[in-house]
Amino acid sequence: MLFPTFTFAAFFAVVLPVSWMLRERVTAWKLFILAASYYFYGYWDLRFVVLLAGATLGNEVAAIAVHRSSNDHARKAAVTAAVGLNLVLLGFFKYYDFFTDSLERNLGLSSPALDVVLPIGISFFTFQGISYVVDVYRRDTPPAPLLDFAVYLSFFPQLVAGPIVRAVEFLPELRTDRVPNQVEAGRAVVLIGRGLFKKVVIADFLGRAIVADTFGTPGEYGGLDILFGIYGYAIQLYADFSGYTDMAIGIALLLGFRFPQNFDRPYAAVSVQDFWRRWHMTLSRWLRDYLYFPLGGNRKGRFITYRNLLITMGLGGLWHGAAGTFVVWGVYQGLGMAGERFISDLRGEKDTPLDSRDVRIQEIARLHSGAAVDAWREDPSSPVPFTPLEVRSLWLGRLVTFHFVCIGWVIFNSASLGRAGDVLWSVFSGWGEAPELVNPLVVLVIVGSIAAQYVPPLLVRQWAAMFSVVHPIVVSVAFALWIMVVVALGPEGISEFIYFQF
Repeated sequence: MLFPTFTFAAFFAVVLPVSWMLRERVTAWKLFILAASYYFYGYWDLRFVVLLAGATLGNEVAAIAVHRSSNDHARKAAVTAAVGLNLVLLGFFKYYDFFTDSLERNLGLSSPALDVVLPIGISFFTFQGISYVVDVYRRDTPPAPLLDFAVYLSFFPQLVAGPIVRAVEFLPELRTDRVPNQVEAGRAVVLIGRGLFKKVVIADFLGRAIVADTFGTPGEYGGLDILFGIYGYAIQLYADFSGYTDMAIGIALLLGFRFPQNFDRPYAAVSVQDFWRRWHMTLSRWLRDYLYFPLGGNRKGRFITYRNLLITMGLGGLWHGAAGTFVVWGVYQGLGMAGERFISDLRGEKDTPLDSRDVRIQEIARLHSGAAVDAWREDPSSPVPFTPLEVRSLWLGRLVTFHFVCIGWVIFNSASLGRAGDVLWSVFSGWGEAPELVNPLVVLVIVGSIAAQYVPPLLVRQWAAMFSVVHPIVVSVAFALWIMVVVALGPEGISEFIYFQF
């Protein structure tokens, strides 16, 4: 069930009013929203519901076992077993064919052929299950009642493609009284409308107008077509995924829940490290807190830090899909981050704890992102993200980072490294030929989407605040007109979200 469809609109038209009617009957509300979430997930395949229910029960049992263990050794054994079982579950459904094919191709070892169906969103709810058990182990939260945890793991706005919301963020909201007149309906409408536009008008248009052809048969097009095809894919992927996230956050807001931000204008990043603070932010912080830090972070010397970055980003790449190109793409990102740190080390730049009270940092953060330093960026083990030197080199850093990321997207979107090489090599050929795919509309959409990354966030927030005080009838009419614009500008049919496959 896709968000931008009439099927989901009908589903949500029932769920939203019933949810608010039941808000004072807490247990009834939880049972209703759990049933609605299972119906939403089972719409793809009923077997997925059994898997989700099993993962819920298994993680809850593990969390209770961790909590009740009498000593540290038993607690550690319980959390290790729980994390291991989650990874086995994820590995079987997502990587069985990949590993068996690799064993047969490289070592000649054959394995039983199984018709394994990949459940949608398994990477997301598996990571949420792991973070829940680990947070209980770290004593960041006690085990939640089974019904609360089931609602958390299955909550349909974030079930299939995130954002990856942690239990310590969701469960307190679940226990808070939700008041209808305190819902940020205006902001929710803006987010849903913006997400629809990104997905239907921008992502689907670019996918069909230039990306599919340039990545499908790169040898048939000149360098200009290929170059804009790569730029187009960068915009398509961003619009597709951030558009889904916008809608998910907006739908959750209408139900009375606040999700963490997942994107912050990533193509305005000044470094690879900065890019990963802005792209899929909830995955970045998950990898940081549950993989990079436990590996030792940057606390065990320079070369261990480089190793940890490569391992973290390599596994982050594998998380995206069962293919060698995803691993290479992740290692490529790790090399970029390790390279930046290596240069920083050569310059003798020391890691400096970020002091949010520092006026200079506050000023540069506002210049850079239009807001004060985000709480989750206050990472005491990271270098100060904004220095006077980086401000002077801001645009050069943005240009280099954007193209570094675009090269990575070529690997990400290719079935093999050979095909990625074909696409990249084609950029340097056929510049004397007239472009077949690049036209004024494609250029307008790509350039306009990149330019939008530099609109000050403060201005966007002011527009949203102005919209939030408009009379509900005007909001309804404006939203209806906006839907008509999206339908009129978008291509026929809605393609599946790219991140659903992850």
